[in-house]
Order: sequence, then structure tokens, then C-alpha cells
Amino acid sequence: MPEILLHYIWEHCLWAGWPQKTTDGQSIEILSVGEHNRDSGPDYSHARIRIGQQEWVGNIEIHVNSSDWYKHKHHLDSAYDSVILHVVSQADKQVFNSCGQSIMQCELQYPHEQDYLTRILTDAQQIDSAQERIRCAKQLLHDPHILSDGWRKALLYKRLECKHSSIQRLLEITKGSWEHAFYISLARNFGFHTNSQPFEQLALSTPLSCLQKHRNNLFQLTAILLGQASLIAADEHLAKEYAFLRTKFSLTPINGNQWKHARMRPQNSPEIRVRQFAALLWQSEFLFSRIQSTDDLDSLAELFTLKTDQCAPLGRSSIDILLINTIIPYRYAYALQHNNKVKADEAADMMKNIAPENNTIIRQWRMLGQQVRSAADTQALLHLYQHYCQPHSCVNCEVGYQVFIDKQLRLF
Repeated sequence: MPEILLHYIWEHCLWAGWPQKTTDGQSIEILSVGEHNRDSGPDYSHARIRIGQQEWVGNIEIHVNSSDWYKHKHHLDSAYDSVILHVVSQADKQVFNSCGQSIMQCELQYPHEQDYLTRILTDAQQIDSAQERIRCAKQLLHDPHILSDGWRKALLYKRLECKHSSIQRLLEITKGSWEHAFYISLARNFGFHTNSQPFEQLALSTPLSCLQKHRNNLFQLTAILLGQASLIAADEHLAKEYAFLRTKFSLTPINGNQWKHARMRPQNSPEIRVRQFAALLWQSEFLFSRIQSTDDLDSLAELFTLKTDQCAPLGRSSIDILLINTIIPYRYAYALQHNNKVKADEAADMMKNIAPENNTIIRQWRMLGQQVRSAADTQALLHLYQHYCQPHSCVNCEVGYQVFIDKQLRLF
């Protein structure tokens, strides 16, 4: 049972007509399933339920097993303290929030017939628009192995080649400077998708040479970057320092309205991310050279462990995203530039030792029975979805070709 299917059953009230109870036997009346939260934090907000005679309003978290609560470290995250009900397929463990309070749980009751669940996934009137673009959904559900490991490996390399092309374009902008191109890419990926565009604009408007002249002063680095990001107004001392540095380097800040703040946990706010970026530049001289000379994945991750208490640390999941989207692509591109295929293959293989990404597209593939074991899988599946499924380029896809051949064989 993929977790996303449990989400679908909850959200579309496919549990209706089945009595729901907490794990300690109290009856549950679901008055509102809430609003689906597609960002970080609990899965559904503003839900309303009645347990016994008591009505509750708050957040719902959904997992296949209760123990997933601990796997995802929700017991350490205060953002999950507002969860009023933990909805699971199997309650294999009691769960507590970060305050040590027990969370009520419900083993959701719903139709379990496999044919019925398969129809849910393949009915075009019920599945969402993202899955509608995966035309071979029905065939993948019937035989997930149609999508072979060989095709996945090819897709991973195709994705790295796309990133290689993007790096080449940046090298043209930076007149062949790998260090400067890396700085721009790293900044973009510090935006973690939501704010990637303004972060890239921040790097393009703030020459690396200016930052390098003040690399040993974290206060000045923070002032320049926050000022250039138009996020400095709240700090008088930093604002005064930025005014001086802006005149010194003839800098022009970006439009601060580009930053997105909505539905975002505090540690992901633009100001926090810019402070973290400043701290990384402060502690890491010649960072591009260091990532090329460091072959151990844990040692690479250590380069991004912030060594200052003046800003929030980067979590391992954030570091993994930087490894996937910046560090490994640059190692791959640099190896190809120097005709070193062995090093390029080693860079690609690093993806196999990084935890898989978790986003809407990957959850769609999981729903279709696809194994997601590492970042190598997620990068391949993301490329497949974006470059084959979305544009309906099935004729160029190994899976699409196989489905076509099967259909032709049935005609004879």
C-alpha cells in the first residue's frame, strides 16, 4: 500500500460507510478532511473530527505504519505538535509529539479489494493531472518491471547531461570560471525550488569577487547578501554596513518582492537561507576545488555542515539536495571537460548512496509500484516524467515503445 494511495482515500472520502475508531476504541466522526498541504509540515491542515463527544480542529498526518512517524523524525519536530489524529493503515507503535504528548491514532477502514484500488489509480476522472500525463499508468500497475533498471540508468545520465549543458551556459557567462559558475548554481539551489529564481538573481547581481574581498568577515558577507536580497531592513547594524559596501562596490539590490514566504516553515525562510549561504561562503574558501578533490560522500556533506552558531544549521536532507543538484553535477561536468569518463561515472554512482527525494512527482511513481531506492532512482524518474511523460514523448521512451510493441503483438 503506497502512502500516497492512503492520502487519496482520505482526501476523497473513500472511507465513507466504514466505521472509524481510534486505536483505543473511541468512535471517530470525520467532519472535514482538511486542506492538503503540499509543502513541509503535516499532510492536512484545518481538519475537523469528533472523537466521542469532543470535537477537534487541527492537522492530520498520514502514514502507512505508525512507526513511520519516528522514521520521519516527527517526534522531534514541533511543527507536528498540532496533529490531532495520526491516520495509518497499520498501527504498529504508539506515537508522541515533541512535547511528549500521545497522539491519537486511527487505523483507517476502507475497501481493500485490489481490483477496486487499481480502478482508483487508473480512472482518469479520479487521478490528478500529474498522473494523467503518465499514459502507461495502467501497464505499470500491471507490470512495474516494464520500467527496467537499464532505462533508469540511461535516464540518470540523460539528466546529468542536461545539467552539464546548463553548467556550460553558465561557464560562457562567467568567461570560463568554474568557481564563479559553481557559486551561481549553488545559490540557485539554496533556494530549494521555492526561491531558486530570486536566489539565482541574488548571485548574478552580487559578483563573487566582491564577496571574496570580505570572505573572512561573516558580518560583512551577511550584510552584502541580505542587502542585495532586499531582506535587510529589520537589522539596523547590517543595513548600515550594507549601505557602505553597496557604495564601495556599486551594487544594485534585487527586487525583494520576488521572494516567496507563504506556507513555509521558519527555517526555510528566505532570510535564514541567505544567512546560511553567507556562512557557507565564509567557512569555505576555494569550495569548488575542494568538492573536486573530495571523493568520499560523507566528507562532501561535511563541507556543507555550517560551523557557526550565528545561523540555523543545514539539515541533512537539505545537504542531500545540494549534493544531488549542484555538487555531483559539477563533478560530472568537470570530469567530462577533462575527458575523464571514470571520474564522471564515479560522480553518477554517488547518487546511489544518497537518500531518495520526496516530492509530488516521485510519490506518483511510487503509487504506480515503482521502487525508489536512492537519489539515482529519483533523478531518473524525474527526468522521465519531465522529458517524456509531460510532453507525451512516448515514442522515444523505452516503456512507451514496449507498450506499443505489446499492443501490436495482440493484433496478430
